[in-house]
Amino acid sequence: MLLGAHMSIAGGLHLACEKGGALGCTAIQIFTKNERQWRAKPITDDDAKQFKAAVGTHKIQVAFAHDTYLHNLASPKPDLWRKSVDAFAEELERCERLGLDFLVSHPGSPGESGAEAGIARMREALAEILKRTSGFRSRILLETTAGQGATLGSRFDEMARILDGFDAVGVCFDTCHVFAAGYDLRTRGCYDGVMEEFDRHIGLDKLRAFHVNDSKKDLGCRVDRHENLGQGCIGLDAFGFLMNDPKFQEVPKVLETPKENDMDAVNLAALRALVKAPRKPARKVSTP
Repeated sequence: MLLGAHMSIAGGLHLACEKGGALGCTAIQIFTKNERQWRAKPITDDDAKQFKAAVGTHKIQVAFAHDTYLHNLASPKPDLWRKSVDAFAEELERCERLGLDFLVSHPGSPGESGAEAGIARMREALAEILKRTSGFRSRILLETTAGQGATLGSRFDEMARILDGFDAVGVCFDTCHVFAAGYDLRTRGCYDGVMEEFDRHIGLDKLRAFHVNDSKKDLGCRVDRHENLGQGCIGLDAFGFLMNDPKFQEVPKVLETPKENDMDAVNLAALRALVKAPRKPARKVSTP
């Protein structure tokens, strides 16, 4: 099971692996830099060497990053769009240097220019970034969104239109976001229906990571507010469906829940407790 949490890089990138290892994580997500600043200290050869060594030491099987919150690849403003494209490509280069598997990004917001214009800008940005980073091992994952404001990516059909033709780009499925966007996960039937709809529009082969978060707000609220598992409006049953879904056993699942009071350990324990033991085959009874 590839399970973990978003880890702080305070004190050094490699320490994120140490913190994750202490919690028994086999997957971690990090920021490679301050997520609210454009500029970043370059990653040195020693930084990369230490991080890669720590991944092995602490048995982290999948490590990936979330991009800076300042990027807006759907912006109608030429200066911001250009700055975002250049900064995103640079951030993907940082991921490649560290040997990270993915760079997760929220689809941008087109503001008042509308979804059609935003999708076109996103696609133009992706095409350029992929061309500039051709041959990279680190892949781009677009994250499902809650649909706040004009942000793209809250509906599966819309995400499919952004991704159309970009075989190298995948999706990070955020449970809080899809619930806030109106996709109900709380019953077995609802959960199965959501996954079937995702498969129909995007394809389950595109689903490369999960952000596992409960929601402070109710279904369809379009508000992005993460909550600890079982303490929000989604409830634990949905996470049980996910943890036991054979389709996603090899897909990394990472927490982005509140950190106070060592809640990563509590939330990870809750997820592990939801995993059902494999059913043993019925014992054959011999007949005379």
